[in-house]
Amino acid sequence: MELILQEATTRRELMSFIRFPDNLYRNSRYYVPALHANQLSLLSKEKNPAFGHCEARYWLVLSDGEVVGRIAGIINHRYNQERGTRYMRFGWLDFIEDTAVLKNLLDAVESWAAERNMEYLHGPLGFTSFDPSGILVEGFDEWPTSFGRYNFPYYGDMLEKLGYAKDVDWVEYNIRVPAEKPERVLAIAGLVKKRYSLRNAVLKKRGDLRRYSDDIFSLLNNVYNGLYGFATLTDKQVENITSDFISLINPDYVSVVLNDNDQVVAFGIVMPSLTKALKKSGGRLYPMGLLYILHALRKNDIVDMLLIGVKPEYQNKGALSLVFEKIIHTLYKKGIRQVETTRELEDNHKVLQLWSGYEYRLHKRARCYIKPLKH
Repeated sequence: MELILQEATTRRELMSFIRFPDNLYRNSRYYVPALHANQLSLLSKEKNPAFGHCEARYWLVLSDGEVVGRIAGIINHRYNQERGTRYMRFGWLDFIEDTAVLKNLLDAVESWAAERNMEYLHGPLGFTSFDPSGILVEGFDEWPTSFGRYNFPYYGDMLEKLGYAKDVDWVEYNIRVPAEKPERVLAIAGLVKKRYSLRNAVLKKRGDLRRYSDDIFSLLNNVYNGLYGFATLTDKQVENITSDFISLINPDYVSVVLNDNDQVVAFGIVMPSLTKALKKSGGRLYPMGLLYILHALRKNDIVDMLLIGVKPEYQNKGALSLVFEKIIHTLYKKGIRQVETTRELEDNHKVLQLWSGYEYRLHKRARCYIKPLKH
């Protein structure tokens, strides 16, 4: 089988890059396509504000004119400057079960990394921590979250055969909403409110979310700084993410905790699962994809936990109980039965402790791989 490596630079080539997984996983029950239009914007230098501090190149491997693999190479200069490293990322990795295909893809990124004097190649990672990350290594018979990704079991083994090793793992939990409200959490929230003069912000419409969005992302930049793969978000990135999410998120699913100076000290964001809606959409927003998504946002019994953060000086004062107070009331009001956590680092024991009083299971694990580069 003759393999041809081709860099994807034109719109037509990028659409082939985006659509390849749809073909690769066409018979997979658990694969969920990303919306093609969103992916095109994400990969576009003109539309993605991450290109203010990132560089990226995209490659395809073809056989007999058909795409059999894809990969992106990314340099996040902001991340490297903040960490004092010279890392290149690979992402958007998909390939048929053929070591030669994978080697061609990785060789392309490694060659570019060597040209740019990078010391390590790690991934899969995107431009930001909001992009899908990791290779699934456990949970192949589970649905991914709305913003997760699926891959075949052979990915990890083949990467290891080509010299890549585990750097970190992310894990995901499925949590059952108990039949009755957890009164202990609600009681603690009541005590914390009085002791530290905290309260939940009143969020009735999407405009109320915009009022606090800058403060939420400022807090996120603070508490997420130092987490694996995270680079501080710029103002343009915050604006872009906010505009993308505001149209989707119901204020009922957002909890913002304020102190007596009206400062945001904690927040939590969950969202009805879009997994099955995106599956039905086939990657296309129109004509039916939007209807599937709107239906999932209104009628659902599963939510994805997207983000949670507490200001460091409030982390031992029970502020998190106020975050959950608002969300708990919403879960019962909306008839939610399950909560899916998005990928969190396996050694983040503080997050694991949050689920200790509930029925939960660790059901998915994804891995970020790394390889030192020789010069």
